[in-house]
Amino acid sequence: MTDELPDLRASDADRERVAEILREALAEGRLEMAEFDERLTAAYQARTVGALKPLVADLPQPHDDRTAATRAATSGALSWRERIGGEPTSRGAFAFWSGFSRKGRWTVPRVFTAGVFQAGGEIDLRDAYFEAGEVTVRCFALMGGIDVVVPPGVEVQVTGWGFMGGFDNGDGEPGDPGAPRVKITGFAMMAGVGVRRKMSKREKERLKLERERRAESALPREPGRREVPDRLRKELD
Repeated sequence: MTDELPDLRASDADRERVAEILREALAEGRLEMAEFDERLTAAYQARTVGALKPLVADLPQPHDDRTAATRAATSGALSWRERIGGEPTSRGAFAFWSGFSRKGRWTVPRVFTAGVFQAGGEIDLRDAYFEAGEVTVRCFALMGGIDVVVPPGVEVQVTGWGFMGGFDNGDGEPGDPGAPRVKITGFAMMAGVGVRRKMSKREKERLKLERERRAESALPREPGRREVPDRLRKELD
């Protein structure tokens, strides 16, 4: 934002920078949810740079070392760094006429081996930790299927092959700096190994809530009308 020109019209980028500072403050516990909602709504309704500045005047700014520390713990390369290392909680899975699932908060070993025979399996890495910066997931499927789910930011390399079946090639999306690399290999016969990139449920809910707040802030308010708090709105519906 341009502090020297408080009357300058705010851009969408200016509002988004303020919104990001508010989100980080909420994650750190500097703001309560009610105050966060109030400030975020005001940010998206702000017309000038001067109206945005007071919303974050008492919070760490992007150039502040404290904000950098927050990012180190919650996003980008450093957040991935915190998820790399530790003892594996599972080294393999097998299903015969049934199924298996590895998901939630678990630690992926350097080499994870999965096999299915007339069965299905799910390997979900969205909330996983990793023993090393590069892990290999070996998938062997016969008349069945294995689904590998990876979060945004993770680099995926697929080298498996199939006979009357096959492996997804992945989307070729580059990984974030410091993010783990996942190599998927193996063999599929009359079967398939799927690779999907998908956000976690928590991230989807956060984005959905943010879109709803933006939509609400864009609606014109009737003069003198007070907003009904979210916690009471459900009771009134």
